[in-house]
Amino acid sequence: MSPSNDAFSVTYSAFHAQVGVGATSTDFRKNCQLNMRIRIPQGYSYAITGVDHRGSAHLEAGASGVQRSRYYFAGQVPSALMSHQFSGPYEDVWQTSDNADVASLAFSPCGGERNININSELRVGAGTSDEATTNSSMTMDSTTSNIYRFAWRTCA
Repeated sequence: MSPSNDAFSVTYSAFHAQVGVGATSTDFRKNCQLNMRIRIPQGYSYAITGVDHRGSAHLEAGASGVQRSRYYFAGQVPSALMSHQFSGPYEDVWQTSDNADVASLAFSPCGGERNININSELRVGAGTSDEATTNSSMTMDSTTSNIYRFAWRTCA
């Protein structure tokens, strides 16, 4: 949690999707579901306003990658899916940002605590690359944190 109480960070390990040489049939998609209880001061609620994801990718020519996320409170309808596409050839670090329009923020309910769910996914597709002789992969970073920003509001 940041000292200003308006952001927290998550560092992933072993969050790695791949296709091709050395990959199993289920390695093309990796998913991480965080379920977190954030202690809310009495009389306040909060909403996720934005997230910065970081990672690296090696995508052969013809391959593709996707980083997707959803944020929602337990018992509520999941938010819109935030999705970022990558196309090979690609060999670099990447950063994506999910930013919510203030009018569309889903705040936690007032007068009670509900866990927030953060569902993140990495997916790699071979496309037209040669899976028999190449490997394509994406990793959610384990060396720098993924930053989740949120806003507070008072309950009426």
